[in-house]
Amino acid sequence: MTRRLSTILALLLLALFSNAQSNPPGRVVDLTSADGTKLKGTFFSPAKPGPGVLLLHQCNKDRKIWDGLAQQLAASGVNVLTFDLRNFGESEGEPSDKLTPQEAQAAAQKWPADVDAAFEYLVSQPGVKRDTIGVGGASCGLNNSVQAARRHPEVKSLVLLAGSTNLDGRNFLRDSNLPVLYGFADDDEYPSSLLTTEWLYALTPNPGKKLVRYRDGGHGAEIFKVHPEFEDIIKDWFVTTLIKTPGRAPLSKKNVAIPKEVEVLNLLDQPGGTAKISEMLTVARKKDPKATLFPEEVVNVIGYEHMQAGDNKGAVAILKLNAEAYPNSTNVFDSLSDAYLADGQKDLALASVKRALEMLKTDTTTPQRLRDGIKASCETKLKELGEKPE
Repeated sequence: MTRRLSTILALLLLALFSNAQSNPPGRVVDLTSADGTKLKGTFFSPAKPGPGVLLLHQCNKDRKIWDGLAQQLAASGVNVLTFDLRNFGESEGEPSDKLTPQEAQAAAQKWPADVDAAFEYLVSQPGVKRDTIGVGGASCGLNNSVQAARRHPEVKSLVLLAGSTNLDGRNFLRDSNLPVLYGFADDDEYPSSLLTTEWLYALTPNPGKKLVRYRDGGHGAEIFKVHPEFEDIIKDWFVTTLIKTPGRAPLSKKNVAIPKEVEVLNLLDQPGGTAKISEMLTVARKKDPKATLFPEEVVNVIGYEHMQAGDNKGAVAILKLNAEAYPNSTNVFDSLSDAYLADGQKDLALASVKRALEMLKTDTTTPQRLRDGIKASCETKLKELGEKPE
């Protein structure tokens, strides 16, 4: 009996030792962004030369959401770095959920420097093949990943989960021919991220691109808890595109059905696209007065993208189109007033502000928190335009 117990204990210890060897633990590291902000990261090393992968967290989580995948990748010969953006996890800064919208926007403008600091740390580590790097991100980490690939030609493969990117990012994906694995779950708490992820998949030209879709799993990398096999899929993707055939993925044989809205969204990125979509909407409304060709929220975001890029006239055209499609949305007219104001069209901005405030009086569909935000936004603009809040 004693010998049998000893044998069982020995086997258990062997199993624990083998698991520890197959899934190398991470090492906590200190990083410094360009402005001196201190960031925390975790470096997972396979203890042998190999490519590197930088994993960028979503904005409702921190770097630890990637721990399981990072360990699998390290066990497969890939060096991995995860890190917390400023204001997240163990990095410096007021916690992100306590920031005002203005403070959060200011922090987001510094994310590229944070990502570049992490990128430079990764490629500087002994044994990391600095010309063979992969980047993965979820939600806001998706855009951060695409922008990192734009800045760093060493990036040979991407994994992008449930999110969106701006016009520069979309054009990069159209032109780069990088192999990209996309993924999302149908029950994502941010429904617009489903369509935007499908949009990015559709515009990616690489024949080896891949789309993984689950019925459930939540937002971004939260899917791992419900579908742990997704980590295996991503691990195999990076092993293939960084070790076996760097920069290439096998030809995808799976046909993916793309929503019709994607064609409309693609038009928004083209010169004269808003006029074409307006004509399409007019035709559709003759058959069905309630017809919609695109989601309000996605087009609203695209309008603000143009404002941030300094294309205020383009923003006005896009948000006017949104108002044409959704004439009963208070949020649309608040956004349109922002575009008019940015373009110097103060009379039209004032008219849109007043319309949004009038609509708020009978608005029962917009969530209360958003209604409060719209009201505050409109009252601020009234003051800026020399009018007294009602």
